[in-house]
Amino acid sequence: MKVTPNIIRYEFIGTEAKVADSRHPCYVGISGKVMDETKNTFTILHEGRRKKIIKEAAVFHFKFPDGTTVEIDGKLLVGRPEDRLKKRVRRLW
Repeated sequence: MKVTPNIIRYEFIGTEAKVADSRHPCYVGISGKVMDETKNTFTILHEGRRKKIIKEAAVFHFKFPDGTTVEIDGKLLVGRPEDRLKKRVRRLW
């Protein structure tokens, strides 16, 4: 998978995710499959329990089916999944 700014348009439900950093210390280290996504949260299945993680407060590592791991700041993912398709992101590189 080629990593581009368009990565925020990807469908994250079903993807393996890990919280790499967060303002809330109890979020750090939560990992598992993304079960649901709302405007402000991801629901991750962690050790058989569903954990809701606030997008804006965390930095995520997503592992895609081809083995690529990408770090994405949750602030870029805030918004309804269907509205992210319309969102434009400035290139930072």
